[in-house]
Amino acid sequence: MKADPNDFFRQATVRICSSLDIEIALKRMQKYVSRYIPMQFISLVLFDPQKNVIHNVAGSIAKTAQGTRKNFPLPPDKGVRARWIKRHLEFKKYVIVNELENDPDLFELFTRLGLDRDISFITVRLELEGNRIGGLWVSATGRNQYTPEHAELLHILNEPVAIAMSNALRHREVLARNDALLDDIRYLHDRLQKNSGEEIVGADLGLKPIMQMVSQVAGLDSPVLILGETGVGKEMIADAIHYASHRRNGPLIKVNCGAIPETLMDTELFGHEKGAFTGASSQKRGRFERADNGTIFLDEIGELSPQAQVRLLRVLQEKRIERVGGTKEIPVDVRIISATHRNLPDMVADGLFREDLWFRLNVFPIRIPALRERKEDIPALTDYFIMKKSREIKLKRLPELQIGAINQLLAHDWPGNIRELQNLIERALIQYQGGRLSFQHLTGGPTPQPVEPEALTGDSGDLRTLDEVASRHIRQVLKQTGGKISGPGGAAEILGLHYSTLRNRMLRLGIPFGKKKSA
Repeated sequence: MKADPNDFFRQATVRICSSLDIEIALKRMQKYVSRYIPMQFISLVLFDPQKNVIHNVAGSIAKTAQGTRKNFPLPPDKGVRARWIKRHLEFKKYVIVNELENDPDLFELFTRLGLDRDISFITVRLELEGNRIGGLWVSATGRNQYTPEHAELLHILNEPVAIAMSNALRHREVLARNDALLDDIRYLHDRLQKNSGEEIVGADLGLKPIMQMVSQVAGLDSPVLILGETGVGKEMIADAIHYASHRRNGPLIKVNCGAIPETLMDTELFGHEKGAFTGASSQKRGRFERADNGTIFLDEIGELSPQAQVRLLRVLQEKRIERVGGTKEIPVDVRIISATHRNLPDMVADGLFREDLWFRLNVFPIRIPALRERKEDIPALTDYFIMKKSREIKLKRLPELQIGAINQLLAHDWPGNIRELQNLIERALIQYQGGRLSFQHLTGGPTPQPVEPEALTGDSGDLRTLDEVASRHIRQVLKQTGGKISGPGGAAEILGLHYSTLRNRMLRLGIPFGKKKSA
């Protein structure tokens, strides 16, 4: 059927501009244009010279045995690729190919990609304001399907198709940014709800040196490595660093590296494109991309597999990510805070953790002391958790503590640190039936005995100083343990102190130990 060029242009333009969904618009145009030009496939494409890939913006280029191909990689050989680009991408108006055998480079490419070689196709150059933005491809099964008249008819649609593709790309970008913004809003809303009312208890007591380090590093972009036993509050310190930094208005994304299966690590950290794998029904941004212009907190960094460590190191070095199934590199501006309870230097020595990754993460290490090393924080922590948990379980009034209850807590060793203390208080409040609150049956420790009056006075009856009382008490405990300081049954365990804290106190009080005691 012969077409009137003016009517053809008008009808095709109405259809290609009929929807912002370029897939729908292209199908409408194909249905009309196929009345005059034979075609089984129609596609809008963009050439990426950096990746040497032709991206399919809408429609489909051709069909393989595996299904419709969305991207079209160019030949790997540089010479072949240069000839291919010159012939099929750098033309002025259009290119007609009716027999692939007459184009060896194109025939080899179709063979390598498993495409149907018994086809004809036309490629039309798309220009907008003098700049090339892509191409319009149409193809039909069989040889010698196209004439120059077909190509000229398609070429008159150059401008409306180019405008439609440009608008579609901008529309997709707006939708993607809108989805990303809504995603960030939902994520931050959840984090705000979770962290509402949270504060760092002990910032002026046992954690005072830690908070001084936080203030030193918060204003910088240097990586921070937070070390400490499980349950000491590493996440709270990461929060403090972020919200004291110039990135505080940006996102704070938290990742528990030990909780993500190895098979999902890539898509969780870096995201994936639609169709990248079975079940990938939509595009997903990863944690690094979501943390752009903010902070990412990688908790339990020591649990990463060797393969995940390699991928993370590449991101830290290049500041770029690539989604699973994607070909575009995405720059990210992210501040890294990591944390672990494991001994990373030992893991490096044993070959379990990459040394180069360790050096990149360990720029500014912060070690959080265990709760047994800062028992002066226990009274304030107890008051805080009683108030918080009473509100959560809807107690009508705050319970009062039994006399000696704090001493019961001070006598405990707290291997689970602050998390153990929080859980113990919550358990006590759940079992609370009135009266005063006690923790003796929960800690499993002995009720501290009151100090005998004679232990507080000297031979003359004068009151002893605090150092004298402490020195006498430590000596008595050492006598019971046979001079053993650390380990099970040692003086440090009985006194509820870390062994290094006890040794420092013994040095200050002049109490001999080890070789000094033998001398």
